[in-house]
Amino acid sequence: MSTTPTRVFVARLVGLPIFDPQGDQVAKVRDLVVAIRTETSQPRVLGMVAEVFGRRRIFVPMTRITNIDSGQVHTTGLLNMRRFVQRSTETLVMGQMLDRTVTIKDSAKEGGVTGVVYDVAMEQARNRDWVLSRVAIQEPSKGFRRRGQTHVVEWRDVTGLTRPEPMQGATHLIAALNDMRPADAANMIHDLPPERRTAVVAALDDERLADVLEELPDEDQVEILEHLDSERAADVLEEMSADDAADLIADLNPETAATLLGLMEPDEAEDVRRLMSYDDNTAGAMMTPEPVILSPDATIADALAHVRNPELTPSLAALVYVCRQPLETPTGRLLGAAHIQRLLREPPSTLVAAALDESMDPLRPDASMDEVAAHLATYNLVAAPVVDDEGRLIGAVTVDDLLDHMLPEGWRDRAPRPGPITGGAR
Repeated sequence: MSTTPTRVFVARLVGLPIFDPQGDQVAKVRDLVVAIRTETSQPRVLGMVAEVFGRRRIFVPMTRITNIDSGQVHTTGLLNMRRFVQRSTETLVMGQMLDRTVTIKDSAKEGGVTGVVYDVAMEQARNRDWVLSRVAIQEPSKGFRRRGQTHVVEWRDVTGLTRPEPMQGATHLIAALNDMRPADAANMIHDLPPERRTAVVAALDDERLADVLEELPDEDQVEILEHLDSERAADVLEEMSADDAADLIADLNPETAATLLGLMEPDEAEDVRRLMSYDDNTAGAMMTPEPVILSPDATIADALAHVRNPELTPSLAALVYVCRQPLETPTGRLLGAAHIQRLLREPPSTLVAAALDESMDPLRPDASMDEVAAHLATYNLVAAPVVDDEGRLIGAVTVDDLLDHMLPEGWRDRAPRPGPITGGAR
C-alpha cells in the first residue's frame, strides 16, 4: 500500500530549530540548497543552510537529516562547522527563487499564466532523496486591493525557474525577513547574491533597514549605504541609534560623510557629530545619547511607563536617569540613577528621586574601554551614566555598547560555536 510522501513548504521550514539525537537544539534552519538541472526534472535538495551559535551559517546535508516533524528538524548530530559557501551550481530557495517571475503552462490560456513564486514545496522521492516538487505562485494583483489568484502546481508545469532574472523582485522574501529578528535578517541578507541583496535593500522600509544595518559587519554597512541615494541614506541613518550611525559614518569617506550629515535632521546630526568628536574606544564614543531621562518630580509610575517602551534595549531599560532641566542630552545636572528592580519594589506614586542609587559614580567621556569594563564589572551594572565637566548627563554606556567595541573586528563573521559538535568535510 503506497503512502503520500511528506511534503514540506520551505517558507514554513525556515526558522525551525534543529535538534541532535539527545534532544539538544544545535541550530536553526535558514535556507535550502538545491541543484537545478532542467525545468522538467525536479531539483534535488542537497541540504540546509543552518545557523548555529554566533550566527555562523553552516551546511547540513540532507543525508544527515533524520526527520522533519511539525515544528522541528532532527539530525544525526554530526555537523561540519565550516562556514557555508555557495557553489556556482547551487541555488538558494529562499534567497534566489522566491519572487522569481514564472509562467504556468496552461493550455486554457494562450501563453500560460504568469505570476511570482511565493513558496516552494519539497518531498521525498522513492529513492529517499528530497526534491522540489511543487511551486506556489501568485498572479499579479487585479484592481485596487485585490490580491491575484494563487496556484500550487507541479515543478514540471512551470517555466522560468532556471533562467537568470535581472529584475527579480523581493516582495515575498521581504515578508520572510520581516518575521525574523534583525540579527537573523541581517545574516540572511549578508549571504544573498549581490543582485538579490540590492533588490532586498531597495524594498525594505527605512526603519527595518536601519535595524538590519546595525547587525551587519562594517564592510556590509558601508557597501549598502554607498549604493543608496544620498537622501535615503540620510533617512536610514536617522533611524539608526546615534552611536551606530556615528560608527558607520566614520567608516565612510569624508566627503560622503559630510554630505549625509548635512542631509540629516539637525538634531539627529548633532548627536552623531557629538559622538564622533570623542576619541575611539572611550566612553564618549561608545555611549548612547538617548537614555531614559526624567525630572526630579517624576513618579515611579512615570518611570515604569518610560521603560516599557518596546524600542528600548534591555540594558537601556534597566536604568532611568534623573536630571535637572533640560531633559535632553546634554541635560542639566545629573542627580542620580534608579534601577528598574528598585522601581518595581516602590509604590507607583512615590517620586523616582527617592529611589536613586546614591552609590553609583558616573563615568567621564574620556574613560577608556578598559575603565568602562572595570566600572561595569565592579558594580555589577548593565549601564552607567556619562557626564561632562559640569556634571551634566551626556549619555549612557551599556554593556552591549561595550561588547560591540571589545570584540575583535569582524566578530559577527568569525564567532565560533562552543561545544563538541564535530564532523567531516562537506
